[in-house]
Amino acid sequence: MTMAQTYLKVGFSLILAALASTGVRAADISPLLTQEPKPAEAADGWTFSIAPYFWMAGLSGDTAQFGLPSVHVNADFGDILDNLDFAFMAAGEARYDRFSVIGDVIYTKISADGETPRGILADDVEVTAKTFAGLLGVGYSVLENPSVNLDIVGGIRVWSVETELSFSGGLLHGREFDDSATWVDGVAGLRGKYFFTPEIYVTGWGLVGGGGADIDWDVALGVGYSFTDRISAIAGYRALGVDYSDSGFVFDVVEQGPILGLAIKF
Repeated sequence: MTMAQTYLKVGFSLILAALASTGVRAADISPLLTQEPKPAEAADGWTFSIAPYFWMAGLSGDTAQFGLPSVHVNADFGDILDNLDFAFMAAGEARYDRFSVIGDVIYTKISADGETPRGILADDVEVTAKTFAGLLGVGYSVLENPSVNLDIVGGIRVWSVETELSFSGGLLHGREFDDSATWVDGVAGLRGKYFFTPEIYVTGWGLVGGGGADIDWDVALGVGYSFTDRISAIAGYRALGVDYSDSGFVFDVVEQGPILGLAIKF
């Protein structure tokens, strides 16, 4: 079994276990959900979607605390099962006619090895990053027909990050530091879906903004398959980046990797 097959098996197992534990069925998914152009509506005209998903995201970039020299981290998604301590990811949408309210919640705890500039301060650095990113936004469909759906979206993303650094060797041998920060960014962009057939579609989005951070961006592209009007699955690739610094705390990183999911529409 290849490494990619192992990731697929682990991802779908986690999702199916989560769905089984709640007794729900899966349906139309992406982490920023876009409904089918003409979904089945509830009696009051609203439709709702909710979905847990599994994002095998690696972490790369620079982090620093209290004005100390930055530590560079590079843990790609190929190492995720070794580096990921805990993760929770879920998305949802409420839609009425062309209007929608969207949400996306990510919490990860990742442990990885880092390095200091020229290795003088330490031979090895263990970095533990606890990251919460919660998006709440609204959308309006500017293009809607049986094959295509395109939304303009805007909203806010709340970040809460805590990093712990443990140094081995060098001048900082045996020292441990931890620091945290919370901030809010405004983001805006597009998301859309195109159906090749009634069952097979491609979906994607692109958001960019800032506020507390210098820049905050999120892009993804995936291919989905609708098993029924209520059940579908998606596989794709997502990258989420943020560049934040304040009072000696630096969190300039990119999380990226394959994404798998199932969802429920009701």
